[in-house]
Amino acid sequence: MDIDFTNVKQCVPFNPIIASLRAMKAISKAYLATHFSVVLWGFTAILGKLLIIEAVPLVWWRVIITASSLAILMIFWFEIEIKSIRNKRYFMLIGVLIGIHWVCFYGSIKASNASVALICMATTSLFTSIIEPIVLKRKLYWYEMIIGILIIPGMMLIVSGLDQEYIFGLILGLFAAFFAALFSTFNAKYIQNEPAVGVSFIEIGSAALFLTLGIPIFIMIDDTSIIPVGSSDWIYIFILALVCTTLPFVISLEALKHISAFSSNLIINLEPVYGILLAALILGEYDELNTSFYIGATSILIAVLAYPFIKKRFENSAS
Repeated sequence: MDIDFTNVKQCVPFNPIIASLRAMKAISKAYLATHFSVVLWGFTAILGKLLIIEAVPLVWWRVIITASSLAILMIFWFEIEIKSIRNKRYFMLIGVLIGIHWVCFYGSIKASNASVALICMATTSLFTSIIEPIVLKRKLYWYEMIIGILIIPGMMLIVSGLDQEYIFGLILGLFAAFFAALFSTFNAKYIQNEPAVGVSFIEIGSAALFLTLGIPIFIMIDDTSIIPVGSSDWIYIFILALVCTTLPFVISLEALKHISAFSSNLIINLEPVYGILLAALILGEYDELNTSFYIGATSILIAVLAYPFIKKRFENSAS
């Protein structure tokens, strides 16, 4: 959704970044800003691995801090009210799906590593190709199914090359991709002309409430502390919530004023690429993964990156 930042007061957090984006040379630097946002999203997997705290409390702290930052941001933002009560309820349910997605994603990182979790997220396209026609009641496009099917051999290569200890992490990663496809599809159905900041606050706030209700159960099942251990964990959590969640959200919205949604989504498809490269450089995960993983990961990424071009070609030929 394109947001008009002229209605934002001067004291909004991240206003210097927004001002610098306005001064950029429109399209070319909007691309750069979007890439920067995707790199920040790629860091979420790295931070998830560096954090000592378990997946459920990690996500709980992330949504609590992110929701708080969005609440502050909303104070300085006009036109954020969601008028439809029905849509508010839908967005609250979508927030629960987002919470489950993040728990599965960080659970995958904890059970395996960042690279495995990220490449599982590339299968979101496969799940979306099945879920979207059902939810949005549109016809099933054959080229979407072909792209989805092309991902399967890559996943088989990855599974065959993984140590047994990583298999549970891979399963959690696939669940994370499924829930990502689910909540993004429902968002596409209900967001329409609703304000992005207001929707985000409801969804993240609902995820925070859902996880808050689940924390006592987590404590009974897993007798570990929900309080971050040491100052480094606190620093990582605040970076995760503010720098890798709220900040790229604002930057990517501003960049959308200058580039199309198609171009933005094409860049977002590079998140697993950036994430795996960062995991190799920062976490040294290239020592943990074998050739089969990288061949499978490359084939999946090729299929994911080819999808927007194939989609655009067939949409143009149909019009």
